[in-house]
Amino acid sequence: MGPREKAEIFLMAADHAVCAFDELALYVARETGGSLHKGQHEVNETIVLLRQAAGMLSQAHGHGVILPSAAGRLSYARRFAHGVVGVISPFNFPLVLSLRSVAPALAAGNAVVLKPDPQTPISGGFLIARLFEEAGLPKGLLHVLPGAADAGEALCRDTNVQMITFTGSTSAGRKVAEAAGRNLKKVSLELGGKNPLVILEDADLDLAASNAAFGAWLHQGQICMATGLILVHESIVAAFTRKLADKARALTVGNAARGEAALGPLINQRQLQHVHQVVSDSLQAGAQLETGGEYEGLFYRPTVLSGVKPGMRAFEEEIFGPVAVVVSFSSDEQAIELANRSEYGLAAAVISPDVVRATALGDRLRCGMLHINDQTVADECINSFGGRGASGNGSSAGSPSDWDEYSQWQWVTVKNQAPVYPF
Repeated sequence: MGPREKAEIFLMAADHAVCAFDELALYVARETGGSLHKGQHEVNETIVLLRQAAGMLSQAHGHGVILPSAAGRLSYARRFAHGVVGVISPFNFPLVLSLRSVAPALAAGNAVVLKPDPQTPISGGFLIARLFEEAGLPKGLLHVLPGAADAGEALCRDTNVQMITFTGSTSAGRKVAEAAGRNLKKVSLELGGKNPLVILEDADLDLAASNAAFGAWLHQGQICMATGLILVHESIVAAFTRKLADKARALTVGNAARGEAALGPLINQRQLQHVHQVVSDSLQAGAQLETGGEYEGLFYRPTVLSGVKPGMRAFEEEIFGPVAVVVSFSSDEQAIELANRSEYGLAAAVISPDVVRATALGDRLRCGMLHINDQTVADECINSFGGRGASGNGSSAGSPSDWDEYSQWQWVTVKNQAPVYPF
């Protein structure tokens, strides 16, 4: 099958997603506990990812390059697929975070075994398989492997799988890297974050509070890029915290998939207990509860903690819940030090009308993705995505990285006849 025929499969899959848009969006929202808007966002990004994968196949640099060589010899480098790629995807944005690996891996010529999170096997697995089946993907190139951690471990051990791409928690990512490393597999890790948002003293308080609220509470805070630390200059921290708490009280919690509320449930009881324990322990350590800290069933109220300091669990840990953590600072230097204390390094943001100052501060933050005058949750599929430190092993997801990630170079030389050597 030639590149045009391959590209047509991805374009057909995108067309099927367009036709089934409303149905897919509602299913994703229901299975993930997200809002309908969140489900629609995942389907929109799915369509973009499929079309981008089709575009990969017409890129000259994705196939090979002629290299300088001596007369009478052809020298070139060509790409070839790894073989079988194992994709282990998470529950929070299962459709997008599965497909962003599945689509480019297939486009690069690999077969794929997809293991979705057991809590979201439809959105993260079978919907994708169905789109490709309807589009005419040849049988045997994509397999969905439902299961828990043992299924992922089997992928990491199997010598027929040449690469593993994993999106999930840092603790699980370390286990994946360990298991895959023992078999010398290529590994791509996109892990957690404790993403700082720095708000300087000249920031517009209403804009700053709006950005912080969106970054901290979107999809109940269950996003690797969620704003995990809100670092606010001490001269405005009290006024800012009041505005943020007012926003928290105004947000509704309930069936977000039906449009009845802004926030839905956390994914399971274990995650709810983790979130509440972090909040409780931080309060015992001296943090102040401005609002929230309560739950009913799996529905956790948007929460604001102030007076948080290094050493408290809310400062140190990725919460993965709707908890805004407010920390004050007195100088740019202190803000940088507080932001860089974390072992994570995924996303960071700075808000200030002084773009030069904000950019200079941002340049010193250890992160894989930096946003000036925005919050920390951002991904447009065309960007390289990834972090440093405990957030993963580099910006390896996204359009600019796809060919390098899912194929490798082979150097080839061709002569008309073998030369005579002096041996």
